[in-house]
Order: sequence, then structure tokens, then C-alpha cells
Amino acid sequence: MLFAENTPNIAGLALYGDFKDFEMLYEALHKVVGDEGEHPHYFSARIRVLGVCYDIRHALMGDREYEFVDNGLDEEKKRRMEVLAPDKNLYFKINVLWPEMLFVMIALNSFLQLYANKQAKTKYSYDLFTNAKVSWDNTIAQVRLLQGTVAECLNQTLTEAAYARLLNVMNGSYVYTDRYITQYIDVLNDKFINMDREKRLKNISIFSKRIAERGKEYRELEDFLKEEAKKHSCSISDLRLDIDFPDEIDW
Repeated sequence: MLFAENTPNIAGLALYGDFKDFEMLYEALHKVVGDEGEHPHYFSARIRVLGVCYDIRHALMGDREYEFVDNGLDEEKKRRMEVLAPDKNLYFKINVLWPEMLFVMIALNSFLQLYANKQAKTKYSYDLFTNAKVSWDNTIAQVRLLQGTVAECLNQTLTEAAYARLLNVMNGSYVYTDRYITQYIDVLNDKFINMDREKRLKNISIFSKRIAERGKEYRELEDFLKEEAKKHSCSISDLRLDIDFPDEIDW
């Protein structure tokens, strides 16, 4: 089963799962974001979700970290079951920066609704829990499992008040990610990387508010990128900021 914990220096979230966990999550995320061009207004948000898929895929290929986790089979149980088996299971592991993961969690709310509408063959918003056509959908369940896993890690990380504020902000009715200028997430990732451990811990809930509310800093970046896109006759999504991310992050 999926589980998550903070990286040692609070740079991000470490997500763990066995082969089946990651394989099912990978497929569910791909399904829920739709095919390329299916939701054009969510193009940039889709790319960010697929960035997590990229790491999951490479973990499945053996290109990421792994750990051995106790599986509950002690010597007494193995004797009773008359089985020779290891007492640990191999779990794959990926690290995701906190600003990146916070944005992905918000974006997945939008994609879940789009996916539910598609499954129900309607343009209207369906309740993900009460509509018979989608309430037991396994793709939705897998994505909600990821969101719940991340939420539990946040709950264990933040104070009770900070966690409550974060949930209210990230799940507010005004929060949406269509046409989102995701270069702003790169700005926040860069700032987060350059903080020390204690400052990172204090800024998780602050950054969630910035991502959701799209304040002055976001709007200034949006105006700048619109001008640059006009100048170069390209889409805003084609532009990249001059940010030099380190080859090795102090996770």
C-alpha cells in the first residue's frame, strides 16, 4: 500500500509503494489527466501530473531509490504457515518537492471532476461519491488514495491549525488550475530548495496558499510571460524561466 513521509530535510515528500502500487497509480494518473489535447485549458497542469508519472515509471524501471519494509512475517508466523519467505518487502521510492506536490494535489481535483464527467458522459459536474456511474470507479479510487496519502503526511508534519488552513485553501471552491501559469511552481520550487530545514517546514502551508490564491507575485509573472509570448509569437507554455536547479537536491 502507498505511504509517504517527509524527506530528511523537508525538501519534499517521499512516496513509497511496491511494484503493484506504483503500477496501478501510474495507470490511474495517466487515465485521469486524459489524452494529449483532450483538455487544452489544463495543458500545463497535465504536464505537472505527468512529471510525477515520469518518476513513478523510472522507479518501476529501477532508476530511483528503494527500501526494504517489514511485511509482518516474523519467524513464528512463517513456522505456523510452513513457508520460507523474506520478512521484508521491497518498496520503490520517489521524491517530489513540496511546492510541486501541492500543485499536483490541487490539479488532481480538477482532473478527477473532468474524468468523472467523461465517464458519466455529461458536461455537468457529478458528485464523485454519490453518482453510481463513478462512485466505485477504480481510477478515481487510486488517485484519491494518493491524495489521502499526501494529506496524511501533511497532517503528521504541520500543526493542527496549519493543516486545517491548508486543507481549506487547497480545496476551496475558487481554486482551479485551468490555464495555470505553471512556471510559477518553478519559482516556488527554486525558493523552497534554497531554504533551510526549519524555514521549509514553516513555509509548506504558506506556499499552498500562494499556489491556490495566485496573488500579486503570480499575476506579475503572468503579465511578464504574456508579454514575452507576444514578443516571440509563441504560447506561454513554451516559455521557460532562467532558473538553475541544482543537480543534487538536499532532500
